[in-house]
Amino acid sequence: MVTISLCMIVKNEEEVIGRCLESVKDLVDEINIVDTGSTDNTKQVVEQFTDRIFDFEWIHHFAAARNYSFQQATKEFILWLDADDVFTEEDQKKFKALKDSFPADSDAISMNYNLSFDDEGNVNSLLRRYRLVKRDKQFQWIGAVHEYLEVGGTLHDSDVAVSHLPLSHDHTRNISIYKQLVQSGESLSPRDTFYYANELLDHGHYEEAIFYYEQFLTSKLGWIEDNIRTCFKLADCYSNLNDKENNLTSILRSFEYDIPRPEACCRLGFHFMEQVKNYEAIFWYEQALVIIQKPNAPFQDKSFTTWLPHLQLCVLYDRLQQYELANAHNELARTFLPNDKKILFNKNYFERILKKES
Repeated sequence: MVTISLCMIVKNEEEVIGRCLESVKDLVDEINIVDTGSTDNTKQVVEQFTDRIFDFEWIHHFAAARNYSFQQATKEFILWLDADDVFTEEDQKKFKALKDSFPADSDAISMNYNLSFDDEGNVNSLLRRYRLVKRDKQFQWIGAVHEYLEVGGTLHDSDVAVSHLPLSHDHTRNISIYKQLVQSGESLSPRDTFYYANELLDHGHYEEAIFYYEQFLTSKLGWIEDNIRTCFKLADCYSNLNDKENNLTSILRSFEYDIPRPEACCRLGFHFMEQVKNYEAIFWYEQALVIIQKPNAPFQDKSFTTWLPHLQLCVLYDRLQQYELANAHNELARTFLPNDKKILFNKNYFERILKKES
């Protein structure tokens, strides 16, 4: 059976690290924890699971810390996690099954990363990341912030998922690192340019974010998915600046890179919905429901293909006084969010209206 080293970097994670390690301790053969300067009880919690604890002086560079953590591994494969990640019981079973029937030719294996959940506990948004990598390939992490693992060789996808369950987040950490890089005169890679723009957007610096998003697209070095996401992020910037024309242009710009994504269709539906162009809005929300996404798409937000377009179509058909269609879409939305207050309100509303009409 394949052997696996868990490699993690942590700092002040006493509230979550125990939960993470409890979920993974029976899946791996070695646990390596690199501490980058904790001042809380993180190390004491970790000591309950492993004695392989290493210190690394924080130099404001995540890839450097992760590469150091990988250097501590001694087993055949390396698994990496963040402290606020967990394997659910179901995914622990899937992981054990993967380990029992491990593809012999694997250099790296991807897993879904569940990023957010709806009120019913269903996965709402997710992406794929390479989680298990062959140690002797010496794959390296790249990037000071929003680092990525550069892999190659024989790659496989798995049905295992890691769930991201954060309790808190330092919202200034990443933008501070990027600002230090820019102020020091260091040129940003296209990828860092994209993520720096994201940080600027999240902090409300919309004009500056637009500048860096445009730099990223102009470089023509971006991955298709990041180019499309950039168009949507530009649309968000212009929306916050109340610039509806450039908001629309940015959404449509995403069509330059690939077939329309469900998110683009929903964004266009909302644009026309705001202008009370009901039939145009209906067209785009209906497109969101029928577009076939690529299997194992790297970024997925399931709301754009499930309850959201149905709920918006409910509102639109209600505007047109087509109550049976409106009710039908509300019921379809209810299959995904059976306890949602808005959907339940709509249910009672349509029951009264349709009763009067009968």
